[in-house]
Amino acid sequence: MEEILIGDSEFDLMEIIWEKAPVSSGELVSICDSRFGWKKSTVYTMLKRLGDKNIIKNESSIVDYIVDKKMVQKYQSESLVQKSFGGSLSLFVNSFLGDRCLSKNEAQKLIDMIEEHTEE
Repeated sequence: MEEILIGDSEFDLMEIIWEKAPVSSGELVSICDSRFGWKKSTVYTMLKRLGDKNIIKNESSIVDYIVDKKMVQKYQSESLVQKSFGGSLSLFVNSFLGDRCLSKNEAQKLIDMIEEHTEE
């Protein structure tokens, strides 16, 4: 699968689509107008871009997602780590934590995740 990278506004629209799908494009326009103040043309432009990226499908004015939220988040986060930290997850985590302290529970969850994803 090719990279799935979307902008902040596209992600905002996708949040609505993931929550409401399948949803009519008219309802999306109404929701986006009330939440973000976006005009119909803005919503339709973003729907076209998301469709061109094969993230959504828009058939007979009914919008549904092709790519789920977890997959988009995976690609977005991988792109951030690659672009900003040269692909180093440890540099990213160190930067993310900064001066913060983790609770014992948060630290244990991270340790468990690391152990689950560590090669033998």
